[in-house]
Amino acid sequence: MGARDQLESHRAELTGFGLTNPSGAVVVDIDDEVAATAIKDLPARGGIARGLGRSYGDPAQNGGGHVLRLAPGSIVVDEQACTATVGAGVSLDDVLRVIVPRGFFVPVTPGTRYVTIGGAVASDIHGKNHHLDGSFGNHVTNIRMMLADTTVVDVGPDDDPELFWATVGGMGLTGLMLEVTFRLLPIETSRISVDTYRLDSLDDVMTEMVASESDFRYSVAWLDLLATGRRVGRGVLTNGAHAVTDQLDPAASNDPLGYAADQIAVMPPLVPPHGVINKLTVKAFNEMWFRKAPRQRTGELQSIPTYFHPLDLVGNWNRVYGAEGFVQYQFHVPDDAVDTMVSIIHRLAAAQLPIFMTVLKRFGPGNPAPLSFPQSGWQLAVDIGVAHRRIGTLLGEFDRMVLAVGGRHYLAKDASMSAETFRRGYPRLAEWQAVRERVDPAGVWASDQSRRLGLT
Repeated sequence: MGARDQLESHRAELTGFGLTNPSGAVVVDIDDEVAATAIKDLPARGGIARGLGRSYGDPAQNGGGHVLRLAPGSIVVDEQACTATVGAGVSLDDVLRVIVPRGFFVPVTPGTRYVTIGGAVASDIHGKNHHLDGSFGNHVTNIRMMLADTTVVDVGPDDDPELFWATVGGMGLTGLMLEVTFRLLPIETSRISVDTYRLDSLDDVMTEMVASESDFRYSVAWLDLLATGRRVGRGVLTNGAHAVTDQLDPAASNDPLGYAADQIAVMPPLVPPHGVINKLTVKAFNEMWFRKAPRQRTGELQSIPTYFHPLDLVGNWNRVYGAEGFVQYQFHVPDDAVDTMVSIIHRLAAAQLPIFMTVLKRFGPGNPAPLSFPQSGWQLAVDIGVAHRRIGTLLGEFDRMVLAVGGRHYLAKDASMSAETFRRGYPRLAEWQAVRERVDPAGVWASDQSRRLGLT
């Protein structure tokens, strides 16, 4: 049987995690052995790699073309070098199940462990530790990838750095990643020592975040955007650090690196057309979530899933917004534009939209990748159901405010940004496009997002 005969494909309608903007494509399941054949078979509409579909918009869709799904590969840990070499189709969930019991943690994790390593690089994911450790690309030492002409190359910060950094945050548009080597973080235990602060105003939250950020590896705040008056933007700040063995009680000391990450429930496939999210339910949830947090608590030991991936406890939670789906509006503004961040938060609160997922974080310096999202300053992410018709106008106004102060939007969460908004937020686009032209002059790699934003 030839390699072409081994290709398995089917037609499917795909969306991102936000369930918006569906498009139809031929989905081709591949592994390293048949990747070259699959690339040679791509139609004029081109192809794009797709991991676990956790990008919120359309970067892993390619309407009318092919979508390549790479099979999970191996996980090889070098304990002496503190590195892991992992197939690009392997999930962070699988990586954690291997490395945590051996005393290691990933250098960066987003709010879900259901992303592939290839997706982590393509989106240059960031986490609660960006203010100290940067984004995922900062910790990658090598990427093995197949280019559009099916040549296999290894690139790194010192080996074709232009292609390496164009691939980091490059949304899969420079080639098909096959394998990634990245540094690991040694840990003594699988617990996170968490300090929690319940704060009564936005000013209190932001002041405490700045004051405590250098003392903790991890920091994140949830905000209540349905609170009003002086309580607008009240929230819960949770700062974390990896616990050491001396912090464990005798029972936990018997298995300091024990790790379990199971889902406790799954959202049913049948939900009301407009979901179960409305102002009444969210206001009640936000009040409960705020009140259940202690005014101040230090040194609470939490599991890795509880601190980093709480939404993963419920499978398919994105269905709560109904069939129309939702968008996650995620943007960054520099430190000297904190007034813009405050103004946007107040305007969101004034709109009284049913928003329960609100994440405020601090960013440290960015890396050399032209399309990497994080830069020094503040970032906010909010989930909003698209059934709320006012959001188009509101988010358009926010776009202009963000761009006016030198901010930008996260490509992995984007579902509706205009090409003009993208170009203004990413002034090094031409630099990235020059690298892409070198390695993919025929435009083999393409996605719905890349066409919408003028990336390809």
